[in-house]
Amino acid sequence: MAERKKPVVAVVGRPNVGKSTLFNALAGENISIVKDTPGITRDRIYADASWLGHNFTLIDTGGIEPDSKDVILSQMRAQAEIAMETADVIIFLVDVRQGLVDADSKVADMLRRSRKPVVLVVNKVDDFNKYMADVYEFYNLGIGDPHPVSAVNRLGLGDMLEVVAAHFPESGGEEEEDERPKVAIVGKPNVGKSSLINKLLGEDRLIVSDIAGTTRDAVDTEVTFQGKEYVFIDTAGLRRKNKVKEDLERYMIIRTVSAVERADIAVLVIDATEGVTEQDAKIAGIAHERGKAVIIAINKWDAVEKDDKTIYRVTEKVRNTLSFMPYAEILFVSAATGQRLQKLFETIDMVSENHAMRVATGVLNEILAEAVAMQQPPSDKGKRLRLYYITQVSVKPPTFVIFVNDKDLMHFSYTRYIENQIRETFGFRGTPLRFFIRERNEKEQ
Repeated sequence: MAERKKPVVAVVGRPNVGKSTLFNALAGENISIVKDTPGITRDRIYADASWLGHNFTLIDTGGIEPDSKDVILSQMRAQAEIAMETADVIIFLVDVRQGLVDADSKVADMLRRSRKPVVLVVNKVDDFNKYMADVYEFYNLGIGDPHPVSAVNRLGLGDMLEVVAAHFPESGGEEEEDERPKVAIVGKPNVGKSSLINKLLGEDRLIVSDIAGTTRDAVDTEVTFQGKEYVFIDTAGLRRKNKVKEDLERYMIIRTVSAVERADIAVLVIDATEGVTEQDAKIAGIAHERGKAVIIAINKWDAVEKDDKTIYRVTEKVRNTLSFMPYAEILFVSAATGQRLQKLFETIDMVSENHAMRVATGVLNEILAEAVAMQQPPSDKGKRLRLYYITQVSVKPPTFVIFVNDKDLMHFSYTRYIENQIRETFGFRGTPLRFFIRERNEKEQ
């Protein structure tokens, strides 16, 4: 079973209605398991949450808190646009104490026209009996029932999540049957993502048809290359005018999370003339954490002055900056000249196959036995780690469980050593591998 695509839930609302409090309550210990991605900005823009078996990605569209009224409205419109473009479900958060505000009505109109499921949530309702009359006032927004919560006191969150989860796409639906590789083209602004996609589409051998994005407004593009179909998910999209820099970065990360969530393979486009940056590492971290296959496309390669060492130097710099994903494939391309774009399709095919590869248990255990014989497992205070058994439990990404006598003895470095032995045999180029360590006592053998 591949990991299912997680629905994306975005929170929109005026400053001080409690977006962050709600975000933290949902991403808190009681309701969800949250991991922070290395390198993501200090204020958490997104978190993985789970509730009653529903896993979803929560996005805080917030950002800069402005002072004047008209700035607030334009900020909220920008938030609403991001949410409408990237989310499966939108939580529209209002404040029972401040009541219904003009900006709320204007944003409600936008959200209603988007045809996305919107859940209207009234925050700061610490006492349901006392405030219910004020909650009903929000029916005037015309976007359905208001759901009372108190994010601070964690009241009403379960009921709210039930409504939110009811809008999630049905599992086991058509998404599962679509076998075509889904490729998200990601990267910083202006590295050539759009021109890369346009070049892929502009070739005569490509027959292109736009499919209006399934539940989203973003348009996925179907491409046929040498008789095989691919779906490209573009994150280039709208360029915002006169946006503040932090906002643009926040916006880019939200779009990346949303696109990567729907893809199997992420192609990270890096500008060769600029080299690899911290921001590239942030974007790569999103794909890595979500277990996607990764191809790094160094674009504008035609514009770089080269000697016989250039490729080696650039590759080394990329490997160092993205040291958490040594498995990623690196390609030097040019969207302008079309250089190596055919190779990009071949690489997509290869990593797609590796991402979904299954290895027989017998073979895995032979590799394990050999690995243990070559390098003795670590021991601590006279107790030695014993590895009993390994088996693959899922694909996309390939995920393995290793049974051992004592989990604490299984150091990260020894897991990495086992991973390298498996990669040496099967390659698994372009895809991360996941390992879970389970304890089993000797009597069970």
